[in-house]
Amino acid sequence: MIATAVARFIGAGVLALALAAVSPAQAQQPSANAIALAREIITAKGGTGLYEPLVPQIIERARSIFQQSNPMLSKDLNDVATKLRAELGPRVAELITDGATLYAAQFTEQELKDALAFYKSPLGRKIVAQEPLILDRSAANMDVWANKFAEEVISKFRAEMRKRGHEI
Repeated sequence: MIATAVARFIGAGVLALALAAVSPAQAQQPSANAIALAREIITAKGGTGLYEPLVPQIIERARSIFQQSNPMLSKDLNDVATKLRAELGPRVAELITDGATLYAAQFTEQELKDALAFYKSPLGRKIVAQEPLILDRSAANMDVWANKFAEEVISKFRAEMRKRGHEI
C-alpha cells in the first residue's frame, strides 16, 4: 500500500532528509559514539525498514533488465541474483551509518542519549508502534479531504466563470 510506504518514510525519514539539506559548513564531525547512539535511535524507531529493501530491489531491477535482454538466461540470472542478495545484503549498513551520521552531526551526544531513552521508553515504543497506523489513516483522510476540497474549488471556479459569462 502506497500510504504505508509513505507513512514509514515520513515516520522514520523526514528528520534525516531535513538534516541532509543542511549545508556542510553547518554540520559538525560527529564522534563514533554519537553515530552509534544515532544508529540505535534509527533502529528503535524502526527506520532500518526504510533501508533494508533497497539492496534486494536494486538487484532485482538489474536481474530484470538482463532477463528482458535475454530471457534464455533466466535460470542463471536468478541464481546470480540469489548469490548477490546474500553477498551484498550487508551493504545496507552503509546507508544506516549514513543516516546515523546525519543525526549525530545535528545533535549532541546528550540529546542523542535522551532521544534514545525516549524511544526505548514505553511511550516511545508506543509511538513507534502506532505511528504507521496513524500516518496511514491520516493519508486516507487527506485523500478524502483533498477530493472534497477539489470538488469545492471546481464548483467555485465554475460559479466565478459563469459570472464572467463562461461555461466550463
